[in-house]
Amino acid sequence: MSAISVGQAVVLGVVEGVTEFLPVSSTGHLKITEGLMGIPVDDKSVVGFSAVIQVGAIAAVLVYFFKDIKRIVGAWFRGLFHREERYRHDYKFAWWVIAATIPIIVVGLAAKPLIDGPLASLWVVAGSLIVGSGVMWAADQMGRHKRGEDDTSFKDAMLVGCSQILALLFPGFSRSGATMSTALILDLDRVAATRLSFFLGIPALTGAGVYELKDALGAGVSAAPLAVGTVVSFVVAYASIAWLLKFVAKHSFNAFVIYRIVVGAALIGLLATGTLSN
Repeated sequence: MSAISVGQAVVLGVVEGVTEFLPVSSTGHLKITEGLMGIPVDDKSVVGFSAVIQVGAIAAVLVYFFKDIKRIVGAWFRGLFHREERYRHDYKFAWWVIAATIPIIVVGLAAKPLIDGPLASLWVVAGSLIVGSGVMWAADQMGRHKRGEDDTSFKDAMLVGCSQILALLFPGFSRSGATMSTALILDLDRVAATRLSFFLGIPALTGAGVYELKDALGAGVSAAPLAVGTVVSFVVAYASIAWLLKFVAKHSFNAFVIYRIVVGAALIGLLATGTLSN
């Protein structure tokens, strides 16, 4: 019998799609939702399911930014064969994304027992939500928001890419929150920080989904819930991306900071009273 039903997959797909690219922690929200539905958050198949349906959200990024991705990938291939193309920003940026993904792969493989075990705790999620909100608020205040996307450098990409490790080790911190906060500290404007977060998330999250697929299928989740959850996350994530880019162009991240603190505090209350099991 599947560890996750089709109905539960729809709910989790919606949660994943809404929260994957908002700086509120999709992993944290998925674990909270799983806990409320009585799904064991540290079950191997459940952890795999969460990673796999992220691919739907990543597919939404590929579709939404298709023209940008086509331009960057095209520049990368041309640069492999034509020396003069290697001075273009798009060619360099493609290599930066590749290089910036290596640290999270290394840490992800090395720390997998911790990530799937002790760190998959709702207490960790609650604490990370609150601590991460403080980091995000400080970054938004510190950043001068003066650099655009064309001003990004190899150093920017590596620092932002490495910040993804925080979300990997501490579910609830938020990959988007960590990467956007780091980009803001580096003085990128909010739109540039958000777009950089999107592009760096493509290889990291796709790789995680493919890697976890065997665990999700082999440990109790049938193909139907996986397919449904992935499709739902794609549709919802596409709308979420469009909304977020419009929002950050005119607003600070304060609304997300407040929301994270409220959710983190509520989760602590639910765990402390035994209403929700860790």
